[in-house]
Amino acid sequence: QAHLQESGGASVQAGGSLRLSCEISTYIPSRYCMGWFRQAEGKGREGVGTSDQDGDTRYPASVKGRFTASKDNINHTLYLQMNNLQPEDSAMYFCALGSSAACITMQRYYARRVRLEDIIPSFGVWGEGTQVTVSS
Repeated sequence: QAHLQESGGASVQAGGSLRLSCEISTYIPSRYCMGWFRQAEGKGREGVGTSDQDGDTRYPASVKGRFTASKDNINHTLYLQMNNLQPEDSAMYFCALGSSAACITMQRYYARRVRLEDIIPSFGVWGEGTQVTVSS
Protein backbone atom coordinates (compact mmCIF):
# COMPACT_ATOMS: atom_id res chain seq x y z
CA GLN A 1 0.00 0.00 0.00
CA ALA A 2 1.21 3.47 -0.88
CA HIS A 3 2.51 5.63 1.93
CA LEU A 4 3.35 9.31 1.92
CA GLN A 5 4.93 11.22 4.79
CA GLU A 6 5.23 14.99 4.90
CA SER A 7 7.75 16.90 6.98
CA GLY A 8 9.30 20.34 7.21
CA GLY A 9 6.38 22.29 8.62
CA ALA A 10 7.28 24.97 11.18
CA SER A 11 6.42 28.39 12.54
CA VAL A 12 8.00 31.28 10.65
CA GLN A 13 7.59 35.01 10.36
CA ALA A 14 6.06 36.69 7.35
CA GLY A 15 8.52 36.89 4.49
CA GLY A 16 10.27 33.71 5.56
CA SER A 17 10.76 30.47 3.66
CA LEU A 18 10.19 26.78 4.27
CA ARG A 19 10.79 23.62 2.29
CA LEU A 20 8.33 20.83 2.80
CA SER A 21 9.23 17.23 2.01
CA CYS A 22 7.02 14.35 1.00
CA GLU A 23 8.73 10.98 1.34
CA ILE A 24 7.25 8.27 -0.83
CA SER A 25 7.67 4.72 0.40
CA THR A 26 5.72 2.82 -2.17
CA TYR A 27 5.47 1.81 -5.80
CA ILE A 28 4.74 4.74 -8.09
CA PRO A 29 3.24 4.09 -11.51
CA SER A 30 5.07 5.33 -14.61
CA ARG A 31 2.47 8.03 -15.11
CA TYR A 32 1.21 9.91 -12.09
CA CYS A 33 0.29 13.24 -10.60
CA MET A 34 1.64 14.47 -7.28
CA GLY A 35 -0.35 17.21 -5.63
CA TRP A 36 0.31 19.59 -2.79
CA PHE A 37 -2.71 20.79 -0.86
CA ARG A 38 -3.37 22.83 2.24
CA GLN A 39 -6.23 23.29 4.64
CA ALA A 40 -6.45 26.13 7.11
CA GLU A 41 -8.48 25.72 10.27
CA GLY A 42 -12.12 26.22 9.55
CA LYS A 43 -11.61 26.43 5.80
CA GLY A 44 -11.82 24.07 2.86
CA ARG A 45 -8.95 22.26 1.22
CA GLU A 46 -6.97 24.18 -1.39
CA GLY A 47 -4.63 22.93 -4.08
CA VAL A 48 -1.27 24.73 -4.15
CA GLY A 49 0.75 22.80 -6.71
CA THR A 50 1.00 19.72 -8.89
CA SER A 51 3.77 17.92 -10.72
CA ASP A 52 3.63 14.95 -13.05
CA GLN A 53 6.05 12.20 -14.07
CA ASP A 54 7.69 14.54 -16.60
CA GLY A 55 8.30 17.26 -14.03
CA ASP A 56 5.62 19.55 -15.44
CA THR A 57 4.54 21.74 -12.51
CA ARG A 58 1.49 23.99 -12.20
CA TYR A 59 0.30 26.35 -9.49
CA PRO A 60 -2.70 28.52 -8.65
CA ALA A 61 -2.35 32.27 -8.86
CA SER A 62 -2.31 32.57 -5.06
CA VAL A 63 1.12 30.92 -4.79
CA LYS A 64 2.59 31.18 -8.29
CA GLY A 65 6.02 32.74 -8.15
CA ARG A 66 6.40 31.92 -4.45
CA PHE A 67 5.97 28.12 -4.33
CA THR A 68 8.03 25.62 -6.32
CA ALA A 69 7.47 21.88 -6.46
CA SER A 70 10.35 19.55 -7.28
CA LYS A 71 11.28 15.91 -6.94
CA ASP A 72 14.27 13.78 -6.11
CA ASN A 73 13.83 10.51 -8.00
CA ILE A 74 16.79 8.86 -6.30
CA ASN A 75 15.51 9.47 -2.79
CA HIS A 76 11.84 9.13 -3.74
CA THR A 77 11.05 12.49 -2.21
CA LEU A 78 9.02 15.44 -3.36
CA TYR A 79 9.62 18.97 -2.19
CA LEU A 80 7.61 22.15 -1.96
CA GLN A 81 9.79 25.23 -1.62
CA MET A 82 7.74 28.10 -0.20
CA ASN A 83 9.14 31.62 -0.26
CA ASN A 84 7.82 34.96 0.96
CA LEU A 85 5.34 33.23 3.22
CA GLN A 86 2.41 35.26 4.47
CA PRO A 87 -0.02 34.71 7.37
CA GLU A 88 -2.67 33.54 4.90
CA ASP A 89 -0.36 30.64 3.99
CA SER A 90 -0.81 29.20 7.48
CA ALA A 91 -2.39 25.76 7.14
CA MET A 92 -1.86 22.04 7.32
CA TYR A 93 -0.05 20.99 4.15
CA PHE A 94 -0.56 17.61 2.51
CA CYS A 95 0.96 15.74 -0.40
CA ALA A 96 -1.11 13.30 -2.42
CA LEU A 97 -0.58 10.78 -5.23
CA GLY A 98 -3.08 10.58 -8.04
CA SER A 99 -3.66 9.49 -11.59
CA SER A 100 -1.87 11.31 -14.40
CA ALA A 101 -5.22 12.71 -15.51
CA ALA A 102 -5.53 14.47 -12.18
CA CYS A 103 -2.81 16.95 -13.12
CA ILE A 104 -4.77 17.97 -16.19
CA THR A 105 -7.93 18.41 -14.16
CA MET A 106 -6.05 20.41 -11.54
CA GLN A 107 -5.17 22.95 -14.22
CA ARG A 108 -8.89 23.51 -14.70
CA TYR A 109 -9.23 23.92 -10.95
CA TYR A 110 -6.46 26.52 -10.90
CA ALA A 111 -8.39 28.34 -13.62
CA ARG A 112 -11.46 28.12 -11.36
CA ARG A 113 -13.39 26.05 -13.84
CA VAL A 114 -13.96 23.03 -11.59
CA ARG A 115 -14.35 22.48 -7.88
CA LEU A 116 -11.60 20.84 -5.90
CA GLU A 117 -14.18 18.53 -4.33
CA ASP A 118 -14.71 16.96 -7.75
CA ILE A 119 -10.98 16.26 -8.21
CA ILE A 120 -10.07 15.00 -4.75
CA PRO A 121 -11.20 11.41 -5.51
CA SER A 122 -8.54 11.32 -8.24
CA PHE A 123 -5.88 11.45 -5.54
CA GLY A 124 -6.02 8.06 -3.86
CA VAL A 125 -3.10 8.30 -1.44
CA TRP A 126 -2.57 11.08 1.08
CA GLY A 127 -0.04 11.89 3.72
CA GLU A 128 -0.99 12.93 7.24
CA GLY A 129 0.11 16.52 6.78
CA THR A 130 2.60 18.96 8.26
CA GLN A 131 1.67 22.25 9.92
CA VAL A 132 2.87 25.60 8.63
CA THR A 133 2.25 28.70 10.74
CA VAL A 134 3.20 32.16 9.53
CA SER A 135 3.09 35.06 11.95
CA SER A 136 2.92 38.71 10.97
